Amino acid sequence: MAPLASVHARLILSSCLFVLLSFLLVDAAQAADAAEWRRRSIYQVMTDRFAYGNGTDEEDAPACAVEQGLYCGGTWKGITSKLDYIQGMNFDAIWISPVVKQLPQRTGDGEAYTAYWAQNLYALEPHFGTEEDLRDLVAAMHSRGMLLMLDVVVNHMGYAGTGLDVDYSILNPFNDEKYFHTYCEITDPTDPTNTQECWLGDWMVALADLRTEDAEVQDMFGEWISEMVSNYSIDGLRIDTSINVDPEFFINFVDAAGVFATGEVMQGDDSLACQWADTIGSILNYPIYYTLTRAFESSEGSIDDLVLTIESVKQNCPNSTNFGSFSENHDVSRFASLTDDSALAKNIITYTIMADGIPIIYQGQEQRQFGSIDPYYNRAPLWHAGYNTSAPLYEHIATLNQFRKHVINSHDNYTEYMAEVIYQDIHSLALRKGFNGTQVITLLNNNGQNCDYFELSISGHEYAPGTVLTEILTCTNLTVDHAGNLTIPMFAGTPKVLYPVDLLANSSICGQHPAPEPLPSATTMTIDATSTVSGHLTTIETVETSPIPPYTTHVWSTISGLPTIVPTIMQPSEMTSITRTYTTEAPATSSSTSTAGRPSHSLKALGGADAVSAPDISLVLSAALATTMVSSVSSAAASAATSLAAAGAGLGAHVHAHAHAQGRRGLVV
Repeated sequence: MAPLASVHARLILSSCLFVLLSFLLVDAAQAADAAEWRRRSIYQVMTDRFAYGNGTDEEDAPACAVEQGLYCGGTWKGITSKLDYIQGMNFDAIWISPVVKQLPQRTGDGEAYTAYWAQNLYALEPHFGTEEDLRDLVAAMHSRGMLLMLDVVVNHMGYAGTGLDVDYSILNPFNDEKYFHTYCEITDPTDPTNTQECWLGDWMVALADLRTEDAEVQDMFGEWISEMVSNYSIDGLRIDTSINVDPEFFINFVDAAGVFATGEVMQGDDSLACQWADTIGSILNYPIYYTLTRAFESSEGSIDDLVLTIESVKQNCPNSTNFGSFSENHDVSRFASLTDDSALAKNIITYTIMADGIPIIYQGQEQRQFGSIDPYYNRAPLWHAGYNTSAPLYEHIATLNQFRKHVINSHDNYTEYMAEVIYQDIHSLALRKGFNGTQVITLLNNNGQNCDYFELSISGHEYAPGTVLTEILTCTNLTVDHAGNLTIPMFAGTPKVLYPVDLLANSSICGQHPAPEPLPSATTMTIDATSTVSGHLTTIETVETSPIPPYTTHVWSTISGLPTIVPTIMQPSEMTSITRTYTTEAPATSSSTSTAGRPSHSLKALGGADAVSAPDISLVLSAALATTMVSSVSSAAASAATSLAAAGAGLGAHVHAHAHAQGRRGLVV
């Protein structure tokens, strides 16, 4: 028998471990709350259309009958195999399609490839893989620090047939007619009762509308979602067709889930849409989506309407920083089908990522996939477009996500700040997001890629005169002038994102290398030795300067007649020298060394000037020209100028169009 003291010690140790484990479990449960999701950036995946089979055999994939709405062969294994592709854009969360078992028939509306036609909530859809495949995907994501958002449906279940002929017994767990509203069609989308109690779908696929107002239905849903989140370690939910469910239902449902949730409320009127934000905690920001798309689909779009909506959402909604910010998804037309202008595409993506809310990019948006909602070419498989990691929008998204992540990691309260419009005109608007001293300035315009060079001068950014800001998309430095104005060069319709240069340190953005990797600089070594010169004891100081390694800077150039900032490799090895200085006991006159720097125009081109002015051909430098200029000064001055240039270069641098049924009636927005 163990001594009493030993037993007592073990009891104390067990209690401590239990308390520690409890804390860890609480932390784990709270790790994916709204505050954590605001820090994330989400890549939306439609499982059936993202990566074929194992994700390595897309070339062998059969032709996908997109227009017929059939399964194309995407799987959970395919997603797992492409996590590098997704993380290459600096996403740290993925939203996937529903995973539960769907109606098995091929119908006049196609097959259940979108997974919004559930028949069994307690089984997985075999088209997407096995239970092990899903667990492997979640484990692989969590090992990379990524969160999983699962799409779920609580409004309805699917049946291959008319609403008058549903066999409720095949549905699980809602296997009785008593769980459903009596069949009726949605005829008045302005009437909450009509939209919440009548059925979506059509005569080919009935979407049986659940009585979510009943306590028994609520309890059954609560039990199911609690098990689903626990069994598969789900971090968040996207709730489909939330607008067709009484907002009060979601209070208990989200509580049972125990994780962050965002609801799909396909409604342009924020005063109506935000009723669901009150109970769910978040919605997809459709009010912004509609005016955002109209503002940037052409140079005729209304910036004023967008600005009014930004202010309206802030006034009418509880906390729009929790909302999902998007410009494409599987229920709306691809932006590329509205315009082929690449600059407009960059602007709308920049708003999506840099404005309020949780950024969401739909698969294929980075490859400029196009297609409308009829017949759902906006859901073409991504393997048709390919996984090009050098695509311009892929790199654009990667840069914006990287920068946003840096700002959030440096200033945790950044996501809590509601963006303010500090400038607007007929084609442009500037947003300020972030508290004083750490605010990000985002400038957008809808002029398009053929726009000529011009300058915008903005105030209201609240940066002090003399503050140097880096434009992170071109790695150009700009300086706030003595009057507090920031003059920004605009060309080719591209957006601008500005942030203090000193706050980019160690970010890997625009040449700001993470510690301990230093910026390119000369290596200097001083050697002291004594000798006898003309009978006097003399100290000889030898300073040796080694060559500076090549580095990249950004300079003005002209491409297709447009002023453009382009990266240029500098080869400064020819700009360095070895200088010897002799110091003796007796007074001596040493040779003078010029400290004159480079001409001001060269510093501007290298990003070391106070501001970037309008492009001038005399400012377009190449590595060879820089070397020629330096040769006109002394070798010691060249070394100093080279160090300055290296430092400067381092610092600059509704019709409710769901796939529940491809041809069904729905809500007008």
